[in-house]
Amino acid sequence: MNCEVCQLKELEVEHFEIGEVLRCILHTIVFHRALGLVRPKDVDLELFEITYVQCGDVELEKKIDEKIEQFISWVEKHPNKKSQICLSFYEEKKNKQPSWFSNKIERIHWEQWYISLNVAQHTKAHSSKSHHSKLAFDPAESAVEERSVRRAALEASLREVMFQIIKFANEKKDHVPPIPNREGIVSFPYEITIPRCCFLEVSLMVVSVHNWNFEFMFCLNWPVHQILHLEWT
Repeated sequence: MNCEVCQLKELEVEHFEIGEVLRCILHTIVFHRALGLVRPKDVDLELFEITYVQCGDVELEKKIDEKIEQFISWVEKHPNKKSQICLSFYEEKKNKQPSWFSNKIERIHWEQWYISLNVAQHTKAHSSKSHHSKLAFDPAESAVEERSVRRAALEASLREVMFQIIKFANEKKDHVPPIPNREGIVSFPYEITIPRCCFLEVSLMVVSVHNWNFEFMFCLNWPVHQILHLEWT
């Protein structure tokens, strides 16, 4: 199965804007891939003159909010870095050749949405000690004006992203799998992944099988099947 990928336009945001921006984008994507069993709910953003639609499912909202909080925590620990969050839709199929390091049920991604955020780090404006220069230039007033211009630009970009989502969802339909035969679900199975630090804790494990020693080196925070090193000992 081919996996369609949509790379959304990168947005420059401030830390306090992350939650609203991600909530708007993620819910818009899920709503346009909903299965029809939804109770549409209009939501007005507090920071922007934008209204988006949610599916009206409490569990869905909870899961999205949890992932957004995890993403914000990651951003706080890794300032001055561009960040990306991915929403993937998948099918579950039985693995024909299961092994020690693969599950019996395999997730086959059929669509992925990449949301890129550049979290801006703004420095505070310093007031001038000179009365004359203060009359000529007010740093506080300039900062307010700059933020207003930046906010308007972000709102316009967020609208572009929403139209990008709608256009992609309407044009790319041939790869969408049949509706799952499960009652009470509002969306195709999906997962939201957030960045992880590249420098993860590494562990060594030695397994003996029929007098042969297998040496594995792997990252404790990675899925079991992502083995970094394998050799005979």
